[in-house]
Amino acid sequence: MTLDEQVAYLTKGAEETIRAEELRARLERSAKTGKPLRAYLGVDPTAPDLHLGHTVVIRKLKHFQDLGHTAIFLIGDFSAMIGDPTGQSETRPPLSREQVDANARTYLDQVFKILDPQKTEVRYNSEWLGKMSSYEVVRLCGHYRLARMLEREDFRSRLDKNLPIAVHELLYPLLTAYDAVMLQSDVELGATEQKFNLLVHREIQREYGLPSETILTMPILVGLDGAKKMSKSLGNTVGIAEAPAEMFGKLMSISDDLMWRYYLLLTDSSQPEIQSMKDSVSGNRAHPMDLKKHLARLVVADFHGEQGATQAQADWEAQFQEEALPSNIETRASSSLAPIKLFRLLTNLGLTENNSLAQRKVKEGAVSMSVGESDPPNWQRLTDPAWEIDPRKYPIVIFKVGRRMMKVRFQD
Repeated sequence: MTLDEQVAYLTKGAEETIRAEELRARLERSAKTGKPLRAYLGVDPTAPDLHLGHTVVIRKLKHFQDLGHTAIFLIGDFSAMIGDPTGQSETRPPLSREQVDANARTYLDQVFKILDPQKTEVRYNSEWLGKMSSYEVVRLCGHYRLARMLEREDFRSRLDKNLPIAVHELLYPLLTAYDAVMLQSDVELGATEQKFNLLVHREIQREYGLPSETILTMPILVGLDGAKKMSKSLGNTVGIAEAPAEMFGKLMSISDDLMWRYYLLLTDSSQPEIQSMKDSVSGNRAHPMDLKKHLARLVVADFHGEQGATQAQADWEAQFQEEALPSNIETRASSSLAPIKLFRLLTNLGLTENNSLAQRKVKEGAVSMSVGESDPPNWQRLTDPAWEIDPRKYPIVIFKVGRRMMKVRFQD
């Protein structure tokens, strides 16, 4: 690759590059000296499972690895016990050492579905943060000003509302900045919401006599609902450890507009290639569903291989595009014949975890119903979560919530 091509490859999809000219100069110097750049991503293991939203920045680290640079995956096993205050309206409850260790054990298996384990430098920030003396912590704190720390939006918001800020929260960006010092990083990657912390890292590196790292921030991935960030608590995620068919089906449920964002952030398709696909759709030379299938195949293949992706597509087409009912469809009998609101019925049947999620799924258009046992089903999308179903009128119905189907028989 030429220098321009390298810069384009490494910054593709990035929200911001701080400082872009530094990155270019570093790449040029690396090519001349043969010394690879040290690029790192720090992740606090606060939960055991990763989803596609987490992979956006991990994929960017893989891009540096692809070009021969040193990819450092830093597990924040020490910083996770403090808790990142970014975006928090209140102090995070601390995680125990046992919780952090259990979560960290699952991370590498998942991360190595993207990164090459033979070419990845794995580090834990307890290696140095767990050994810092009181003097070293005080010295670190002396390199930053409280007024600057309180400029960050989440702290300022809490002050305005007279909400407490714990002292250990102020230490978080300083301690993670010390990670950058110890790793002597040239480039650090992070989500756009981490920008304040990352800027602190640059400044602390400089205070310790090191060149300030270049920062690449990556955008937050919007979840399957197309409205909010991908988050397990919102039920709009695709987990990277999920079965191929489950991943494929979820990706086929996204909107056509969101598809382009996923192509940009979750695949290696270049921006000109993505624009060409867009033009094909707008010019009626390609159907959005075909391109969505291609997207789903690419993503599933990353985690389950080509064979897994091929089978997942075949399963989806047999079940949804051809609308055939699976032979082993889940069946449930209900002895209640009293009319019941749709959202309550979905929860009672176990198709949703709670009434709130049931209402949201219906409003998002993720719930369909077919009356009787016709195959293929006669699907009707349900839009009113408060709609009352009369079992005497509909003795047999088939529900579809996302990819899950269930046949329900109402009987005395």
